[in-house]
Amino acid sequence: MTDSLSPLQTLWLCETVRLREEQTGLLEDSEACRTARATPGSLAQRLQVRGLFLAQRDGLVSAMQHWLQGARLAVWLLIISAIVSGIILAKTALSGAPQTINIFWALAGLIGLNLLSLLLWCFSMVFSRQANSPLSQVWLWLSNKLARDAKAAQLAPALLVLLQRHHLLRWGLGRLLHGWWLLTLSSALLSLVALLATRRYGFVWESTIVASDSFVLLVNSLGRPAAWLGFAVPDSDLIRSSGMSALATEQARHIWASWLLGTLLIYGILPRLLCSMLCEWRWRRGIKRLELDPSDPLWQVFQQRVQPSSERLGIIDAAPDKLPSSAIGSQLSGQAALLLAIELDDSISWPPEHPATVLDAGIIDSREQRQQILEQLTANPPARLLIACNPQRSADRGTLHLIAELSRTAAQTRMWLLPTEVTVERLNDWQEQLDKLKLTHSRSAPWAWLEHGDE
Repeated sequence: MTDSLSPLQTLWLCETVRLREEQTGLLEDSEACRTARATPGSLAQRLQVRGLFLAQRDGLVSAMQHWLQGARLAVWLLIISAIVSGIILAKTALSGAPQTINIFWALAGLIGLNLLSLLLWCFSMVFSRQANSPLSQVWLWLSNKLARDAKAAQLAPALLVLLQRHHLLRWGLGRLLHGWWLLTLSSALLSLVALLATRRYGFVWESTIVASDSFVLLVNSLGRPAAWLGFAVPDSDLIRSSGMSALATEQARHIWASWLLGTLLIYGILPRLLCSMLCEWRWRRGIKRLELDPSDPLWQVFQQRVQPSSERLGIIDAAPDKLPSSAIGSQLSGQAALLLAIELDDSISWPPEHPATVLDAGIIDSREQRQQILEQLTANPPARLLIACNPQRSADRGTLHLIAELSRTAAQTRMWLLPTEVTVERLNDWQEQLDKLKLTHSRSAPWAWLEHGDE
């Protein structure tokens, strides 16, 4: 599942794991660190391998998919709200008596709130570090509610922290904000055209203290950019005549309707389109450059955990006296077969007679041996692994955890429950636990499978 993740999703999951560890302490990550140390590549790539391993293990990958589903559903709800809002804007602008629509009140109703929102966004871009908005907060809230996954609640803060650190938050939220307003105003424009096409409206401007010459200058100034696109602009006589009463002529209605549509397009839709394109460009540009910075102090605590010992500086702990042969790792390959045992009693003779092509990794008795063999198998995973254990011992949690870790290092793994005297209850317990791990088990050694892969 992690192979299909985008770079943003990969860093998002790593940031979520980092925040969890920052709040609750380091997670149990021995297997994750072994996998990361065995991964060729840069330190940043190893840190990502560790983060993705822990995210997969703790269910954060599936939680992220649930959160994204909720986010998509929240976007659809915002799209519907934008369309409905646009229709309401158009109907409100042309509300009242059809023969006396105040042209400036109609224009203010169509683009007034939009221009205020746009000015606030521009102000926040210049004077604030975060270009946040109530609309983005609504989207995040809806995404968390619609995700329906308790673990998904940790993802939203991690996403915000990640985007803020890489200076992408304002552009991501800007895409959402400008996209919503662009759809709202487009919906208002289409609704306005539909209303103007199906009803007869008369337009008028009214004022007690403002002279008509000021209105002539204002209408001409506002309409000049729209005239470049072919929209009509009323002349001085028409503007002055409309200040007394709505003209009943068809030409006057057409000119005022065209002017209103043009100003909505120029001062409403076009600025939002340009801002939306700017945010989209900056977002895509930032996403392409998105990468984990291992030199950041936030990641320094994990660096020594994912670097192989040979790459570290300083004193390395001395090796224990007895470990599985280090030559095992160099002999392993994608076609190798390996035999090992876990915590056998002295009464059990080991190793048993086995095919010459099968490598013997010995017996794992101590933590150091366990760590050594896991490091070797993670770096050089065998094709087939046979794990032998004494069913006389209890199937405790530690042993089962070791078996699960070992099984994940090989392409195929089987269990050999040695043919010792054991009670039926103890044997059934072993078989039940191994079935839960989805591991094939038997009381006899599957030499043919181990040597050739045959059943």
